[in-house]
Amino acid sequence: MPGPAPSLYDHLPSELPLPEGEPAYRRRQLARWLYQHGAQDFEVMTDLPQGLRDGLAAEHRISPFTAVERYPSRDGSVRYLFTLADGSRTEAVYMPYEDRKTVCVSSMVGCPAGCAFCATGALGYGRNLTSGEIVGQVLAVAAHEGVEPRAIRNLVLMGMGEALLNYDHALRAIRTMIAPEGLDLSPRRITLSTVGLPGRIRRLADEELPLVLAISLHAPDDATRRTIIPTAYAHGVADILDAVRAYQQATKRRVTIEYTLLRGVNDQVAQARALAGLLDGLKTHVNLIPFNPWPASGFQESTSAATERFRAELERLRVPVSVRFSRGRDAGGACGQLALSEGAAAQAAPRIAPSQHA
Repeated sequence: MPGPAPSLYDHLPSELPLPEGEPAYRRRQLARWLYQHGAQDFEVMTDLPQGLRDGLAAEHRISPFTAVERYPSRDGSVRYLFTLADGSRTEAVYMPYEDRKTVCVSSMVGCPAGCAFCATGALGYGRNLTSGEIVGQVLAVAAHEGVEPRAIRNLVLMGMGEALLNYDHALRAIRTMIAPEGLDLSPRRITLSTVGLPGRIRRLADEELPLVLAISLHAPDDATRRTIIPTAYAHGVADILDAVRAYQQATKRRVTIEYTLLRGVNDQVAQARALAGLLDGLKTHVNLIPFNPWPASGFQESTSAATERFRAELERLRVPVSVRFSRGRDAGGACGQLALSEGAAAQAAPRIAPSQHA
């Protein structure tokens, strides 16, 4: 039985499919409809001949999703749950700020890293997302928020999955989003988060893309890290930071250190001192993340006093640091919570199906 038609988002803007004999400028027109106007239906592409639109619709979809569920939060953020053609589900988050609009996207269905405190890890690993399924999250969010795609100027690959284990698709998605004919995003406004895979970090350094690299470190020593991150058995803290040095030498970019504070596990002042020592000589910014509790996680959020002591100690040791408070807690704020929840559909706003032409 034939599978679903491929999404146009799986093609780089410069490689969008056209029937033989069509002039090249039709590709530019098609890219404008997709990435500037955010068209979700071939029929709105009125400067393309009807025959071309019919041909595209017969062979391709626009959206890679069969349904989109929208979960608004009181803080203004919106969590999205996407159903893919094979029935799998993945998530994204829209975060509007006064001066910018940000979307956090997923790179996988579930995640193989299995971090003990992460709701996505509890889902296990489903599959990699295609580049079109990654790019499609941004376009779907823009469409359902009623904004033009290029109004979204910040992108974070920090949702479900380990982007560097889906390297080819993640990088292809990034290249679509930074292409002038695509979303025309600055690579400096794209953050790629990784649990810390030294070989892939070095490979990324060779791409000559000035992305913001975010390392999910979460502990300053291997013993603690192994209790919460299974991949820590394969990749020690020292190896990860050696790769970060190589990335920094190649890109000249500051690296973000992500550190989720877990009560009684990694939130002691002595651990803040150890972290500061590790980062000496590196150009970094530490992002302290209060744990977002989810059922059966087995962890508790650090107290506000412990969080402040940790932050203050890093600041005293001249380590740039900030506390990032999670948005959307009332709408299933931790990555993976919506997909884990059996009652997600009942809590959501009405399910939104893309156009039959999409």
